[in-house]
Amino acid sequence: MSTLDDGAIITSDAGNFFGWLARYYSFMQEGTYIGPTSGAMGYGLPAAIGAKMARPDTQVIAYCGDGGFMMTIQELETAIRYEVPVISIVANNNMYGTIRMHQEKSFPHRVLGTDLSNPSFAQYINLMGGHGETVEKNEDFLPALQRAIRSSQPAVIEMSIDPEQLTVGKTIEDVRA
Repeated sequence: MSTLDDGAIITSDAGNFFGWLARYYSFMQEGTYIGPTSGAMGYGLPAAIGAKMARPDTQVIAYCGDGGFMMTIQELETAIRYEVPVISIVANNNMYGTIRMHQEKSFPHRVLGTDLSNPSFAQYINLMGGHGETVEKNEDFLPALQRAIRSSQPAVIEMSIDPEQLTVGKTIEDVRA
């Protein structure tokens, strides 16, 4: 049995983090992915809220990078106020990873403006009255997702990501080479 229904809707931002979803998640039905066509950061959370309001009986997950999530994090208040139980999964490496990758590729060891000082996204949603957890190990993810689903509240699962791992198959050192 899968944790997500076959018809669950996944929304996302643009960024390197999406490679993990593309590689490891199997979409079972058409029309269950909503993503930016123009590479827009910050799209995932508002898209998820809209999808959940349009289809309240469907599981809706926003999969976001930390940089994009910070661009529309205030929309968590909308989800709390209107009791829209979307789940946001935030891949947090404390940087704009795609921008960092391009800087490392073209200008190794000379990056600028890609590091982020994020709040605890899990604490942020908890303070607002939702459900939040931080996951640091792979084996802790599925139980956290199951708890978020059972909470029936707007939820954030913050995944701590190694900042050296820029994509599914490349580290910062690989990109510099």
